[in-house]
Amino acid sequence: MGRGGGAVAHRGDVRQGVRWVTVGEDNEGQRVDNFLLAQLRGVPKSIIYRVVRKGEVRVNKGRVRPDTRLKTGDQVRIPPVIRKEKPEQVAPGSRVQGVIEAAVIFENEQMLVVNKPSGIAVHGGSGLSFGLIEVLRSARPSAKFLELVHRLDRDTSGLVMVAKKRSALRYLQDELRQKRVRKHYHALVAGDWQASVDRVDVPLLRYEMPNGERRVKVDESGKASLTTFRCLYRYQGYSLVEASPITGRTHQIRVHSAWAGHPIAGDDKYMDDVSLKAFRAIGGQRLMLHARALEFTLPVSGEAVRLEAPYDDAFSEALEKLGARIKGTGQ
Repeated sequence: MGRGGGAVAHRGDVRQGVRWVTVGEDNEGQRVDNFLLAQLRGVPKSIIYRVVRKGEVRVNKGRVRPDTRLKTGDQVRIPPVIRKEKPEQVAPGSRVQGVIEAAVIFENEQMLVVNKPSGIAVHGGSGLSFGLIEVLRSARPSAKFLELVHRLDRDTSGLVMVAKKRSALRYLQDELRQKRVRKHYHALVAGDWQASVDRVDVPLLRYEMPNGERRVKVDESGKASLTTFRCLYRYQGYSLVEASPITGRTHQIRVHSAWAGHPIAGDDKYMDDVSLKAFRAIGGQRLMLHARALEFTLPVSGEAVRLEAPYDDAFSEALEKLGARIKGTGQ
């Protein structure tokens, strides 16, 4: 729908007039507060809830609560609010846009899956101007909706699902909650992984270092966590394992591997300094963790798919260097 004229309230602030917005199919079932947060990006939640409470937000001319669910065709009155004008952000360049677009390994009308490079965050923040999702939005300016379904650590490479419709986002996140999406990672770990170690189920607790860095440790007061493991190959001093997280805790595979006595090669958070230095000495350049495969059913069609992502050059080269001193398979 049309929007009212904007008037500058203060330097750096923007005030927008009343808008009436028609709810589309993609927002069917969405809560009013979440709909408003998307429509009024940059406006604090406290202001959103205040204008709803005061009755300034109307749906089909009636008052609503923040948790009211919207229906397709609903007319939403969005009142004038003042928001801080965001400083101009550094836009992703054409080169990085090309890298990410070339990394898309699956796409349909509902979603896409990207083989995310190591070193690129999934979203901007924490000093980063942009991440994977911002690059995709910049490369696809006509896309009405692009949202991450789940996340990967910045230094982990591999498969990331991105929804192109809100209905697909809801479906895929529900599939994740119901543990119907299977994720399989490949990790090069220090030491000789024993075939008898096929699962780690110790609880994990998030905490912050004095410098504010986020870490995770094994702690009885933490959240229940489970990862299954399978040794794929054994090298001299290292093992390539498949790790399949059943739960989805922060740094889960990294901490579970370290707890089992086999930290992931190149992990500057959970690998001891001596082992990290030894890996660097043989040319190791990155965290050796890669989201290799996804098994899930597609939104709408319900078709079962399995997607696999190839290693990047740095991961492949590290394995090739170790290949000369391979000890055998883990089967």
